[in-house]
Amino acid sequence: MFEYAPAPESRAIVDLRPSYGLFIDGEFVDGEDLHKTINPATEEVLAEVTWAGEADVDRAVRAARTAYEQVWGPMPGRDRAKYLFRIARLVQERSRELAVLESLDNGKPIRESRDVDLPLVAAHFFYYAGWADKLPYAGFGPDPKPLGVAAQVIPWNFPLLMLAWKIAPALAAGNTVVLKPAETTPLTALLFAEICQQADLPAGVVNIVTGAGDTGRALVEHPGVDKVAFTGSTEVGKAIARAVAGTRKKLTLELGGKAANIVYDDAPIDQAVEGIVNGIFFNQGHVCCAGSRLLVQESVAGEVLESLKRRMARLRVGDPLDKNTDVGAINSADQLARIRELSDAGSAEGAQRWSPPCELPERGFWFAPTIFTGVTQAHRVAREEIFGPVLSVLTFRTPAEAVEKANNTPYGLSAGIWTDKGSRILWTADRLRAGVVWANTFNKFDPTSPFGGYKESGYGREGGRHGLEGYLNV
Repeated sequence: MFEYAPAPESRAIVDLRPSYGLFIDGEFVDGEDLHKTINPATEEVLAEVTWAGEADVDRAVRAARTAYEQVWGPMPGRDRAKYLFRIARLVQERSRELAVLESLDNGKPIRESRDVDLPLVAAHFFYYAGWADKLPYAGFGPDPKPLGVAAQVIPWNFPLLMLAWKIAPALAAGNTVVLKPAETTPLTALLFAEICQQADLPAGVVNIVTGAGDTGRALVEHPGVDKVAFTGSTEVGKAIARAVAGTRKKLTLELGGKAANIVYDDAPIDQAVEGIVNGIFFNQGHVCCAGSRLLVQESVAGEVLESLKRRMARLRVGDPLDKNTDVGAINSADQLARIRELSDAGSAEGAQRWSPPCELPERGFWFAPTIFTGVTQAHRVAREEIFGPVLSVLTFRTPAEAVEKANNTPYGLSAGIWTDKGSRILWTADRLRAGVVWANTFNKFDPTSPFGGYKESGYGREGGRHGLEGYLNV
């Protein structure tokens, strides 16, 4: 047996401050309400971060309004594009630093933050920079106008990528932004604030207020906000929808999911297994569109499971900064408790639980890759979003049964299809109630393609030309 030698990425590339203030009107502002942000892999304190109160949020919204009315809104699109291009290039130049910081603060493997997250972040800014002077040709009328001030609340699973999904189209359309990152992963957003300064972005165009739920609530409910964009849990999304109802604010929501990954009997098994692993164990399963329900045709279920278990046994769990790591740390103690609760419920309800032999680190928040077989649609592990490296396996006999089981969920964000027949892909995709359907692949993203869901997975689209619509008065 050959063993991988440790291949740690250097932390020296990141220069962490002891404490961080809020980024308002182009400057960092100190505050008194300081909270620690930790490395979930070691529980080491990384820095102290200010949590914004209502007065701080009000100041940020006012700064964004002034910048919108006096600078950014009247600015020609070609000039806004120059700033976006500049930001995109700076993200590329500092990509290694950003990737290391993302893995430190979030717990995801450096291989993913380096090779997936950061290239996509830069690509989104490049893409929307190209749209900034072409808005009349985006299909929303000959002279679309920006909305004004956008309040944006992002989650902890893809902190920097979700920031790019939100900020890039908003700025390209001519809006200014007040963004609140998740309380457990604020550091790359604050480093992005430094990039805004480095790019000489006009003061007040981008404001970043860190904090927890109360900060987000103050931002969403602020009367000076024209647009709310939220990515996160369905429960919080419903609360935001209620808060915005009856106001003039425009709203887009990208919420939870319980995606079905359908494997037909003619699927290329080895390729499908790689897609299954990528679909549920990528980013420790902290993915709203994760393929957390595997639907396998009965005639190949045994072969698929055997190959899947063999592949899972080769996954490396451990230090997120080790370039050999496949599965990193769970983001927080609260999320780990949620994963354990639902996994224990799966065992208690009669499903068969299996994990490969896996030695977990003593410190930090860790959960071994897990699959449940013998699952029915009544099991909680098949109905509720676990948001962790836990896969539920169900079987089906006919394509009609696969579609019926796949759609038997309150969510509708994504799905995957594995088959050798193009006609079967089209037949199935046409009947799946999901915003994104991947064929013979999974978790592939591109800035030119829209992303979003149906039902309790939210509404509105991010990415592509469609992503501009939520930031334009159309």
